[in-house]
Amino acid sequence: MNVFKDFEAKILTALEQMVAAGDLPAGLDFARITVEPPRDPSHGDVSTNAAMILAKPAGKPPRAIADALVARLKGMEAVVDAGVAGPGFVNLRIAPAFWQSRMADILKAGLAYGASTVGQGRRVNVEYVSANPTGPMHVGHTRGAVVGDALARLLDKAGYSVTREYYINDAGAQVDVLARSAYLRYREALGETVTIPEGLYPGDYLKAVGEALKEKDGDRWVNAEEGEWLPYFREFTVARMMEGIRQDLALLGVQHDVFSSEKAVVDAGAVDLALKTLEDQGLIYTGVLEPPKGKKPEDWEPRPQTLFRASQFGDDVDRPLKKSDGSWTYFANDIAYHYDKFRRSGEMLIDVLGADHGGYVKRMQAAVTAITGGKGALDVKICQLVNLLDGGQPVKMSKRAGRFVTLRDIVEEVGAGVVRFIMLTRRNDQSLDFDVVKVTEQSKENPVFYVQYAHARCHSVLRHARTAGIDLSPSFLASADLSRLDSTAELDLIRLMLSFPRMIEAAADAHEPHRVAFYLYDLASAFHGLWNQGKDDATMRFLIDGDEALTRARLALVTSVALVIAAGLHVLGVEPSEEMR
Repeated sequence: MNVFKDFEAKILTALEQMVAAGDLPAGLDFARITVEPPRDPSHGDVSTNAAMILAKPAGKPPRAIADALVARLKGMEAVVDAGVAGPGFVNLRIAPAFWQSRMADILKAGLAYGASTVGQGRRVNVEYVSANPTGPMHVGHTRGAVVGDALARLLDKAGYSVTREYYINDAGAQVDVLARSAYLRYREALGETVTIPEGLYPGDYLKAVGEALKEKDGDRWVNAEEGEWLPYFREFTVARMMEGIRQDLALLGVQHDVFSSEKAVVDAGAVDLALKTLEDQGLIYTGVLEPPKGKKPEDWEPRPQTLFRASQFGDDVDRPLKKSDGSWTYFANDIAYHYDKFRRSGEMLIDVLGADHGGYVKRMQAAVTAITGGKGALDVKICQLVNLLDGGQPVKMSKRAGRFVTLRDIVEEVGAGVVRFIMLTRRNDQSLDFDVVKVTEQSKENPVFYVQYAHARCHSVLRHARTAGIDLSPSFLASADLSRLDSTAELDLIRLMLSFPRMIEAAADAHEPHRVAFYLYDLASAFHGLWNQGKDDATMRFLIDGDEALTRARLALVTSVALVIAAGLHVLGVEPSEEMR
């Protein structure tokens, strides 16, 4: 389905012929050769870096290799011209008939267009959201939820076997703080007047938990010692928080296959198992760390610690595994958890984390490499902050004070599809402005509207065609005389649609779902441009009186655009709109 794979096969065949003819030495590695659209469309339709990649190992100038390759490619089917540009790029111009005929692939595949087998069923674990269960999901969590879910969908599309996972941080001190906060709300539900002290969670969301505990247990816990009620309140409150989190994520269309508990990992002895694995490799030792660079923290002391040799695997320094009280560090627990994921979910692990985890990446990647013996790989996608605006004015939030905009608030305000698309209009490692006013504007500057409007315009044309009694079945449209689509704008649009499968494979390989959103904006722009031509020139309209063949071909084009947009939106988890209100 990826037409550029066809040209890659032709180019590799030509290179093998050059080897057989003695024009290139045997044993060359072709793995780094790329075949893709040139950055400048004026250079042609297909470009390859083969000559530059092979120049050094072949011991020949890149231009010499490029010239010889061009001589072989010029005679190939569908290639109307071949030339060399720059230091040795080989550029090909492809006959319009090739692009026109391949548009039938889109019509036959339907919404499955762009699906790939490049993943070969390899297992990938994508962990995302994993917010502490200490409160409702807020807008700051939303970006990671969308990026992770869209990445999982993208990898599915590219043929990987994906496990979607949420890690419940239910073993740390913050969960005890949560339980104590819920206990006060429980007493409040029983009629007491309570004051939430500094250091506990003041949010009103815990009032419902307190009421539920009152209904379930009455005044059973009023006079109990903390040691009695704390474990019970911790378990109950975490369960209620996670129930709300699941409901909020469902509003956004985000689902997980696995919810893993940090407490369960620790209680199962997974930390001991993981660290013994490292210890058996000689990667754990007792030592004294150098003081942190810059200002020395007041509580720092040069004491012997249990350390992991993280610096052997690309980290800046070795990392502590135990706290001063002898308990495991969060890092130790995370090593155990990632080892568990590796053993049950495959060699590729992807973590989608918030901006505050940036300093954690190197040590975790080092740990995964070490504990898996180099078989596992961890890619960490850091999601930078979302700046929530209302008509250009910042919306201030404070979780500690109990004032924040929840995920539910934002979805109910603008809709799940809008939230999801906008969250993918920037790279995950760039900050993003989310203006609740601007994201609902009907303008080109609002990318989600612009893409949805293109899809709706396609369906408007198709509704008119259906009313006129025209057959819109894929088989009928695929058999149209597609050579009639010969204007520059039509051919450019067809080429862009046929690059969709390649874009899916490249985005999946890079773990970058935002590329799909960028592509859809470009496709929408090209279609809107063609639509506008029809407003100014009657011969460029989609329905042409007296020319059934051209109308049929253009309806095939419109249907294809609608299918590609819908397929791309599905990867993003956005429902395509057939009408705009």
